[in-house]
Amino acid sequence: MRILLTGGTGLIGRALCQHWSQQGHALYVWSRSPQQVPALCGGARGIAQLQELDGGPPLDAVVNLAGAPIADRPWTQARQALLWRSRVGLTRSLVDWIGRQPVPPRVLLSGSAVGWYGDGGQQWLSEDNAPGNTDFGSRLCVAWEQEAERARQWGVRVALLRTAPVLAPQGGMLARLLPPFRLGLGGRLGSGQQWMPWIHLDDQVALIDHLLQHQDASGPFNACAPEAVRNADFTQTLAHTLHRPAILPAPAWALRLALGEMSVLLLGGQRLVPRRTQEAGFSWRHPLLPAALEHLIQKQ
Repeated sequence: MRILLTGGTGLIGRALCQHWSQQGHALYVWSRSPQQVPALCGGARGIAQLQELDGGPPLDAVVNLAGAPIADRPWTQARQALLWRSRVGLTRSLVDWIGRQPVPPRVLLSGSAVGWYGDGGQQWLSEDNAPGNTDFGSRLCVAWEQEAERARQWGVRVALLRTAPVLAPQGGMLARLLPPFRLGLGGRLGSGQQWMPWIHLDDQVALIDHLLQHQDASGPFNACAPEAVRNADFTQTLAHTLHRPAILPAPAWALRLALGEMSVLLLGGQRLVPRRTQEAGFSWRHPLLPAALEHLIQKQ
């Protein structure tokens, strides 16, 4: 297949490029630094402008994972504007370009996040639930998905991937947690009772590939492990895997004071069921947290 990827130099994108390069697919990565793409993305071709692909053979698939990191710093007004441009604005430009192609790609798989649901409390949530719309993160995901959905008017199959925090030792949430937990300085966040969906990087890559290959896979899919865990369970399991204690909780008031609205990412949660993902026939390689963490930490 000929695949265009945005966000190809990120954690998930690099793993996807490695996977697809081994399968012999032709990969193109839209990037602000196209000269770095071949080294970072398994030999993919970097492009600075979408128009560089105009006039070439039609694409089979577009995978849209671009977006500035959402949890790196507090959501100031300027940061919110950047996050909106890098997701909603970029997706709008991408879909507009797709609509101008003589032969549009057969499928657009576009990123989203479990933040779409907002803080769901104790409620079980599947892909059929309504969005949260209670915080910036939820509103951002709703607008992001709406832009991707516009591609349907040109006969493109659209799959939306609502991704939970992706566990990988080389980046993302787990990489940030490992140093303090290895020192015995880890602990629950707030009460620790908030639900904390997660997914192993291997399963994230496999799910994206699965949705591209299955022609009836359309609409939203929760990218999370089928096992639901609370934050306290997650932190205790991580500490146990590292043979360390987890006795230093981060108080909710301190997180709210330091992070403002962004604290919802840590103190809120989603009790997710990946119902449509299961119905699509996807099989997890790492469905249970203890084995998943053991596998990731051994890979370091």
